[in-house]
Amino acid sequence: MNKECNKVTINDVARVAGVSKGTVDRVLHNRGEVSAKSKEKVLKVIEELGFKPNIHASLLASQKERVILCVIPEYFTGEFWSLTDKGIKEAAELVSRYGIEVRPVKYDQYDLESFQDVCRRILEDPPSGVLIAPMFRSETIKFTQELSQRGIPYIYVDSKLEDDSYLAYFGMPMYQSGYLCADILTDGRKVPEKVYVVRIARDKKGLSDPTVVRRTGFVDYIGEHYPDTVVENVFIHPKDKNAIDATLDAVFDGVDGEKFIVMFNSRVHLVADYIRRRGLKDCRVVGFDVLDKNLAFLRSGQVQVLIAQHTDTQTIAAVNAMVDYLLLGKYPLKRDNYTQMDILNIYNCDYYL
Repeated sequence: MNKECNKVTINDVARVAGVSKGTVDRVLHNRGEVSAKSKEKVLKVIEELGFKPNIHASLLASQKERVILCVIPEYFTGEFWSLTDKGIKEAAELVSRYGIEVRPVKYDQYDLESFQDVCRRILEDPPSGVLIAPMFRSETIKFTQELSQRGIPYIYVDSKLEDDSYLAYFGMPMYQSGYLCADILTDGRKVPEKVYVVRIARDKKGLSDPTVVRRTGFVDYIGEHYPDTVVENVFIHPKDKNAIDATLDAVFDGVDGEKFIVMFNSRVHLVADYIRRRGLKDCRVVGFDVLDKNLAFLRSGQVQVLIAQHTDTQTIAAVNAMVDYLLLGKYPLKRDNYTQMDILNIYNCDYYL
């Protein structure tokens, strides 16, 4: 049979699979009872014939309102999550033609109660699907367990938790990104006596720790390649420049030789600004993400390398995967969709698109 998708109909699929048109429809929309044998047969024929369902027809048939909520932290203009929100807005425009609403729901990443309140409000008026950037591990697990029990699909973006129910993940391979970071930080250098991991002091109870897996990869690399090197954690308060200065002064005053510094989130510019203002020399600094502030310090030499990703396109891909699942019952080809890890320095950062 001709495999051109525009000539293949649901009737063709039903005839070749030896099932009713209603059975094919139930498989496509993931609803109703279909035996495993019939489902397997239908999916095989769909693949062989190159059949692509008519999304518009599916929507008209169902007349069901669909809402996808994207749970992300609040942000100021130019911060990391603004790029994610940009992807949400672009995705919302793309899928609006199908009658699907996509909107962000924001919480304070430094306040557990803010996240709990957002989760509670979402469950009071359940959406069709959820995208979530996890910050508070235990509370996120409670939330996603409730989503799973209610049959609401969810997709992790930027980072993920290891559970059995998520539909997909779109973002960096977190452990490998930390491992890569350690390799870049120490590459070609003598064995460092100490490396400094600058971390954000988050919620008061210490429950928000989105880079824990990345940090684990970093520490494992150091332990394997430089077992005598000390990894020192330094906590700073991102909204208080005076407190940042006081903390870093206490750490670096009197430290001679090359200083190896890393931040695992998008705020390496806070450390770079301190280095610039204090005139610190012999610093090798590696950070993440292409914020304008980070790029500025990469160009001026306070940051040597940024590990970058396109969070807006990741988010668009995540929304599209959710739409395919909601409308067609189509699972993502891959559950874990890892983005490439782009390595930027002063020589190539101006050409990163």
